[in-house]
Amino acid sequence: MDADANGRPAEEGSPSLAGRLVGAGTGGARRVVGATGIDQAMETAIEEAIVRAIESEAVERSMTRIINGPLIENAVRDAMKSEAVEQALTEIVDSELIDRLWARILDSNETQRLIERIAEAPEVRAAIASQGLGLVDDVGRGVARVTRMLDFLLERIARRVLFRRRRVTATDRVGIVTRALALGIDALIVNAVMIMTTALIGLLASVVGLDPGNFSSAAYAVGGIAWLGLGSLYLFVFWSLSGQTPGMRFLDIRIERGGERAIGPGHAFKRLVGFWLAAIPFCLGFLGVLLRLDRRGFHDRLGQTMVFYINPAGPNQPHLEAVVNPMEEESNEPVMPADPIPAEKPVSFPEGQPGEVG
Repeated sequence: MDADANGRPAEEGSPSLAGRLVGAGTGGARRVVGATGIDQAMETAIEEAIVRAIESEAVERSMTRIINGPLIENAVRDAMKSEAVEQALTEIVDSELIDRLWARILDSNETQRLIERIAEAPEVRAAIASQGLGLVDDVGRGVARVTRMLDFLLERIARRVLFRRRRVTATDRVGIVTRALALGIDALIVNAVMIMTTALIGLLASVVGLDPGNFSSAAYAVGGIAWLGLGSLYLFVFWSLSGQTPGMRFLDIRIERGGERAIGPGHAFKRLVGFWLAAIPFCLGFLGVLLRLDRRGFHDRLGQTMVFYINPAGPNQPHLEAVVNPMEEESNEPVMPADPIPAEKPVSFPEGQPGEVG
């Protein structure tokens, strides 16, 4: 044990003289700095320096480089590959918190209003309508392709049975199968209108107190005449205005006269009269559509009209190409050239450019 200045041993753990002097100086300095406010001024200066450093353009450029650089992207990618992060995300997704959150979102009034606004948007309605019309058009085109082939097939069979020459002249006129199906579609439309009209009349009669079952046979005759009148008006209006009934439009066919699509009221009336006259003798007046090369029935010749296959997707809906048989149309695929025959001996060219004749 060392002795102190008086010759007494110094106690263990007691500071030395130098330590006490330094401690006293440090405490005095703190008191002086606190009294003069130097410590507060230094803290404020340091804070201002840090703020200015952060707000400086150099720091901003550095942060921009870090954000736009691969550092953050790599850090996020590494974090997403971490099993701990994946497990945490899986637990969050599988937790009841997500289910409650979705339930609150779906039950909120804001979500319901958003759904109603989307459903009532004209763009959504137009898209739904166009999709529906597009589906109908696609079905119609598929059916039209089949009926067109049946037109040529049935015509060939009929001409063979009646010992007529096989068709060798190409045509773009509509055959009997396509016409019959278009007329059947139009008949369904007329029948639907008649059924709705009859149901409405029956409802009004029941309201008035009349019993439709007591109507005489004359009333049914009047109903038949009304059906014929409605059907005639239906054909007359569509023929004269557009040259197409809805059934004809569905199967992509059109009536024309001299290149005009709207044949006019006069020729439409003549064609309608010829139509009923052709139907009276057991539809024999329509045999010209099956047997004649120009595929014109009695009503076509009386109305001076012709019926053509058309391409609804083309500009101005032109006629389809005239063919002898659509089932034998040439494919539009390019024909691959045959493999060249190898020469048994090498070919020698005269002097000059290869392939030139000297």
